[in-house]
Amino acid sequence: QAQLVESGGGLVQPGGSLRLSCAASGSIFSIYRMGWYRQAPGKQRELVAVITTMGLPNYADPVKGRFTISRDNAKNTVHLQMNNLKPEDTAIYYCFLGTLAGSDYWGQGTQVTVSS
Repeated sequence: QAQLVESGGGLVQPGGSLRLSCAASGSIFSIYRMGWYRQAPGKQRELVAVITTMGLPNYADPVKGRFTISRDNAKNTVHLQMNNLKPEDTAIYYCFLGTLAGSDYWGQGTQVTVSS
């Protein structure tokens, strides 16, 4: 019932920055967490960052110190500020929304390519 619309992906050189945004709309109940996963070709989908409805963030070890997840005041949009990007960050990034009932909703994915 939730629709997640992502933006901000693209091509960037190593050391550059991108800011991903994900806006949730539609009927949303009992939201537990929102955040970002990523998946590179031949790799499993992995957690990047998550933020709870209370605003508590967590980060995967490879992005700690470089990425920052945040929410807007309405708590219906999440952002991922990605700094000092590395080639190994190249992946499709998926926004997700998880409910207390155990359902996950996914965005369409946005490509992030880090290459010189």
